[in-house]
Amino acid sequence: MPATITEREGESAGSAIITNDFVIKFANVNGSGSASANSLFAKCVLRMGVPIAARNIFPSNIQGLPTWYEVRVSEAGWLGRRGGVDLMVAMNPQTWAEDVRSIGPGFYLFHDTTKPLPPSMARDDIHVIGAPLTRICNETYADPRQRQLFKNIMYVGALAHLLGIPTDTVERLLQEEFAAKPKLIDANLHAFHLGRDYAQSSMAPIRLRLSPADKVGDRIFVEGNSACALGAVYGGATVCAWYPITPSTSLAEAFTAHCKALRTDSESGKAKYAVVQGEDEIASIGIVIGAGWNGARAFTCTSGPGVSLMQEFIGLSYFAEIPAVIFDVQRGGPSTGMPTRTQQSDLLSAAYASHGDTKHPMLFPADPTECFEMGALAFDLADRLQTTIFVMLDLDIGMNEWLCAPFAWEDGKRLDRGKVMTRDDLGAGIDFGRYLDVDGDGITYRTYPGAHPNKGAYFTRGTSRDRYARYSEEGAVYTDNMQRLLRKFDTAKSLVPAPVRRDAARRTPYGVVYFGSTTPAMHEAIDALERQGRHVNALRIRGFPFSDEVFDFIRAHEQVFVVEQNRDGQLRALLINEGGVHPTRLTPVLHYDGTPITARFITAEIAGQMKSIETMPVSD
Repeated sequence: MPATITEREGESAGSAIITNDFVIKFANVNGSGSASANSLFAKCVLRMGVPIAARNIFPSNIQGLPTWYEVRVSEAGWLGRRGGVDLMVAMNPQTWAEDVRSIGPGFYLFHDTTKPLPPSMARDDIHVIGAPLTRICNETYADPRQRQLFKNIMYVGALAHLLGIPTDTVERLLQEEFAAKPKLIDANLHAFHLGRDYAQSSMAPIRLRLSPADKVGDRIFVEGNSACALGAVYGGATVCAWYPITPSTSLAEAFTAHCKALRTDSESGKAKYAVVQGEDEIASIGIVIGAGWNGARAFTCTSGPGVSLMQEFIGLSYFAEIPAVIFDVQRGGPSTGMPTRTQQSDLLSAAYASHGDTKHPMLFPADPTECFEMGALAFDLADRLQTTIFVMLDLDIGMNEWLCAPFAWEDGKRLDRGKVMTRDDLGAGIDFGRYLDVDGDGITYRTYPGAHPNKGAYFTRGTSRDRYARYSEEGAVYTDNMQRLLRKFDTAKSLVPAPVRRDAARRTPYGVVYFGSTTPAMHEAIDALERQGRHVNALRIRGFPFSDEVFDFIRAHEQVFVVEQNRDGQLRALLINEGGVHPTRLTPVLHYDGTPITARFITAEIAGQMKSIETMPVSD
């Protein structure tokens, strides 16, 4: 069985072969053409039936700064970041010292050996290997751009030999990748064989190996942003209004591509959708709310700075009760922060967006499969609850490709438009009050514009009004409306996705709650803690407002760890604020350096906190 992180922690390379369980990291310069070569390597491993977790760490400029691509090979199926590097492919002199430091003792540094490596640039406890990539390229290619691009394919060739990737696997993938540009196939195949042949003739074997397995199954490899966009299509969205912002831009682009394929009339060729790039984020959310008021399913996609700008319109959606969906692909903040790094730091700003007393439902997908499912569900919830629904991704899920279950959709599934009073209802004389709660769930009936020639109309306003949408600033009328909105929010508890619980093998006073992209690393950390004899019950939160089950879980444990990727413990703050939980019951485990959280970090933090609690003196 492949080694676990507990067994590999701090391990130095000896003589034993490590098969299908290691981390390889590529350090490149942004704009050098390395992305396609690194992606090719990752896909080759998948074609061998071995699961991988691939993450791209890139700068916010266009060209010239460092970029990394990390591929975790894990036959056991762990998809979170492990932490540490077993094979560093160091192609960027700017980050050399940092890259060398990250290599585990006894493992491997691969570099371009065209120039001799000064001893001061390596470490005594690692193995330095490589190939003269620049020299071979200079001897083979005259064009400077070809020299750069094919150098990347050459190191894939060398790695293929060292690690045991079958040649025909790479050849087939290259033919598929360049099927639309057949002239490039032979050139890339030639560069691949240059690297492979050099490694075969000149490089000694290493102890990291890939071996064919059958562990990928029918899973797909896809980005969360694309999955959300496809979910939006299946969820009935016909309007997207957006303004470009990293890391959400690819969601709008994917929605456009999916709509061209799925929402274009086959006979006339006309688009049955609208994608509008507003002049800014404020205009974008305004367009979404206008479309939602008119009966369309509409959304915008943005990140933290965009949510900040949208505040007043979000408040209008809440108070006028107009459906809208916002996909918030979170990044490092505050201000411009780290645009191309990941965090879970928009929870508070989304939950309580706008001024006054507002609360907004949020969905927390953990992988692209849930991005698809929740991307569709968000539109049903927006119509049911007549408010803004936030789908809270982050850069790690949104812009990285994840191995996940295939998307599924129930044939014949109908869109849930919620409480809509029809022409026939109005004609039958049913009493219509736009803000009249007839059954106590806080949700009122609405009408679409033009539903009836002389009934069902109302004035949509962001100011205080009574149950029949008539302007009023009477305190009792205002209070009545605000209390109803609280009832509606309470109803939402039963509509958002329920939490997922995982109990330890034995009784324990410890619990842990987590959400979103933290999930795969958290699962591995739980397994590692159990191997240390430390047991925790776990609850993955998938929606806000929190269900009673969340607070029942907290009350059932003496101490609950709250694992999240932000500085201030925003999930913890929400739990305290919404559930009246005493702060000492919730221990924060926080990771916020902009890189995805690792299983090793979670394991060490929780184990350390447990040890401190268990050794704490007991007062008389």
